[in-house]
Parts: sequence; structure tokens; C-alpha cells
Amino acid sequence: MLTDKCSSPTALIEKHFGTLKDPRALHKIEHLLIDIIVINICATICGANNWEAVAAYGITKYEWLKTFLALPNGIPSHDTFIRLFARLKSEELQSCFISWMQAVHQVTNGELLNVDGKTLRGAKERGNNRSLIPMVSVWSATNHLVLGQRKVAEKSNEITAIPELLKI
Repeated sequence: MLTDKCSSPTALIEKHFGTLKDPRALHKIEHLLIDIIVINICATICGANNWEAVAAYGITKYEWLKTFLALPNGIPSHDTFIRLFARLKSEELQSCFISWMQAVHQVTNGELLNVDGKTLRGAKERGNNRSLIPMVSVWSATNHLVLGQRKVAEKSNEITAIPELLKI
């Protein structure tokens, strides 16, 4: 949940990464630093473990990312990610990241939400002989409470249902 001081999903991130010095030459900047940072964070959370995967994530999630990022020149290439992160001062980046994670911990009161996909076996939908129903649930471990569930659309996967659940 965002605090009153943070009116957008990126506001909290911008607050903590805003002190990070951009090492790029001003006349060569095509992508905003905060856009690159946010894409990298999201991609890493989703399992990207190299720069090609980070760029591919950005391309795949472009429509969603542009709902809260400027992306004036689209998604940066993997080469842009490589060049930028190679030139950032790791101590500054680490300091910004730790500051952001501490703020996230405070905003959520340390609570973690667990997201899990399960297949309901033996259950049948009306009018459908299929016996397996794929579901995604969000669980609050602190409160021992399921906060929401969504059926996964046919010919889809759990990842597509998660953004809908997080809107709840």
C-alpha cells in the first residue's frame, strides 16, 4: 500500500534512487535512469538473471510498464543496461537499494504477501468436463488470510493473473 506521500508506484522508488548519480553523458541519454532502474528491479524479481533477460522482460511487459514509466524511447537494449550498470557506483546503488527496501519494510509493516498457484483437482466447472481448475492465490502469512484468488485464464499462465490480484 502506498503512503500519502507516494502517489504513484514509482514515487517510492524515485524517492530512494533519486540521489543516484547518472554517469552517462547528457547528450547521449535516451532512456530515463529511473525507467532503467525500475525495469531492472521488476525483471530481477521475475527471475531475469542476465541483461538479455532484463531487456526481454521490458519488451514483453512494455504495455504494463508504460502505465507508470515515461519510456520516451521505448525499452532500453540489453547493451544499454550493461553500459549503465557497469558505470554506476556500486556503493551508491547499494545504498539506494537498501534505503528503498527499508522503506518497503516500513510501508508493509514487514508483512510479506505470498503468491501461489495451485490446480484444483476433482473440481469441475459447470458446462465443462475439464476436471482441473488452475488458480492463483495471494496469502497474508501475518494474518493467516487469503486476500484474493483468481482463476487462471485458459491458454494462459499464473503470471497473467498476478497483476489482477495485486489490484485488490
